[in-house]
Amino acid sequence: MRPFLFLLALAALPASAGEIVNDVTGLNPIEVERVLAPTQLQQIIDAVRQHAGPISIAGGRYSMGGQTASAGALQLDMRDFDKVLAFSAERREIRVQTGISWREILEYIDPYDLSPQIMQSYANFSVGGSLSVNVHGRYVGEGPLVGSVRALRLVLADGSLIEATPNHNRELFYGAIGGYGGLGVIVEATLGLAENSRIARESQVMPLAEYRSWFSREVQGQADLVLHNGILYPDDFDTVRAVSYRRSEQPLSESARLTPVERSYRLQQTGIRLSSSGEAGTKLREAAIDPLLFRGAKVQWRNHEASLDVRELQPISGPDFSYVLQEYFVPPAQLERFVGELARLTDKHQANLLNVSIRHAKADPGTLLAWAPEEVFALVLYYRQGTSAAERERAAAWTRALIDAALACGGRYYLPYQIHASREQFLAAYPRAPEFFALKRRLDPGYKFRNALWDAYYPPAP
Repeated sequence: MRPFLFLLALAALPASAGEIVNDVTGLNPIEVERVLAPTQLQQIIDAVRQHAGPISIAGGRYSMGGQTASAGALQLDMRDFDKVLAFSAERREIRVQTGISWREILEYIDPYDLSPQIMQSYANFSVGGSLSVNVHGRYVGEGPLVGSVRALRLVLADGSLIEATPNHNRELFYGAIGGYGGLGVIVEATLGLAENSRIARESQVMPLAEYRSWFSREVQGQADLVLHNGILYPDDFDTVRAVSYRRSEQPLSESARLTPVERSYRLQQTGIRLSSSGEAGTKLREAAIDPLLFRGAKVQWRNHEASLDVRELQPISGPDFSYVLQEYFVPPAQLERFVGELARLTDKHQANLLNVSIRHAKADPGTLLAWAPEEVFALVLYYRQGTSAAERERAAAWTRALIDAALACGGRYYLPYQIHASREQFLAAYPRAPEFFALKRRLDPGYKFRNALWDAYYPPAP
């Protein structure tokens, strides 16, 4: 396209100049040059080819450390690039534009009694964002999202459109998934699907010391279990509520096939407010709120649980506070050791930790920035912090100490959150990062695709 026609095309796109963008935490305001909201593939290709400066990529903005923006960049807002391109119930697969949300996918496939094979706990995220951070969920016997991806199409820095699968353009496939927008714009994805079965909830409370052996006996390898996670209660860190969902033919206690968009999450939000109020609130949640939440039989569709809304966690941020996530991955044998360090460091730094969710993931099949090079337990931390400079530094110190603890256990930390890790910690947790950097230099020699994560850790050539 000639430059004049390109400018006309850009003028037709929703855009704003010099806009401040942020993420769900409100902690990372970044002024970008422009924000473009493409609806067509050619618009993305033309923007990448013709824009001379840096480009960043944004979806639902649930990453929490500036991974969707870079100062002065052209930000591609992908949320209107959201069509279903192909679907096969027989092959159990769907091909989509990557701005689509998981909620939209669920609404499309639910009439066919199909469900995403792997996704995160909330359905608000964009598929492209989920691919870029290589999410995981609570699915028993599964691992990172890459395990359900059959093919990708990407727009590279020169504007070329490339397809990648686990067997074709393999290096690009395993670099782009979990690559945080560093190699190109993931514009299409073909995803595997699973049966949308009825599931019945089971819940029991046990000492942490018993959880790992119980998990090995009662969860791992159980073909009829669909979802599982453990809730670890601060401040004692010695009690786990194990929550599982098993395939069932029992009558439904919840008839809706998807979680209603207008559903109230008042009880969950009350639990969060109580937990953030101090140790007494945490104890009250453990003793009263959660027993209410998990009381009685609950039989629902898999898609009903998959379609939960992140509103469950609201309000996520305010003028002087933010609720923030972190996540750490450790080999199963190191679970109790890491939890001991988590308890010690939370107390030492007086961190306002509300909840710890324990997940399990099988090994990553080969992404360059794998967080699960082997089977792991994942510990998802949800905490409240202040927004002042002193509070930010206190959170940063706690985070770096936790990263050291995970590394000492042979584990890793997750990259979609606040960028507190030192460069040395990043390289220790992601030893294949130099391979990713080498691939990026080859595909993006001008460092076109950037964001706060790569501005922190990627060393571009002079």
